[in-house]
Amino acid sequence: SHFSEGECFPCPQEGCPMMGHYADRFPTKLKRINQKYFLNTAADPPFTSWRQRVFIKLSGVKKTRGDINLVFHDKEGNRKEYQITSGILSQDEIYTKYLDVEINPKLVKKVEFLWIKTPFTLLWARLGADTVNITHGEDGHR
Repeated sequence: SHFSEGECFPCPQEGCPMMGHYADRFPTKLKRINQKYFLNTAADPPFTSWRQRVFIKLSGVKKTRGDINLVFHDKEGNRKEYQITSGILSQDEIYTKYLDVEINPKLVKKVEFLWIKTPFTLLWARLGADTVNITHGEDGHR
């Protein structure tokens, strides 16, 4: 679906659809009929998540096998790990993914880049990230 592939992010120029208690304060949006809205939530209360677009360009070896994960750490010591991709990794490729992160971007202390090498690879060269961009919010701020 367009939603799961991140094609609805960031919100269109006319703004995001409004939900919940204050939705009736946006009468022009209430006039739209037969529209479907989707919402990803976190697994645990308060079920909040922030949609973020992750963009990673690798540096180092030309090709190897492994996983790229990002770990979000908040100021209270909580951590959440998300897989960006798995399998053959290539320096020439740019990896993008939409994540619904369960840590408020305002509370993120650091984001850790993890490259997990599969044990059967013969290539032990160091691989790193040349660029990691994370965009969040309806206006697509970095």
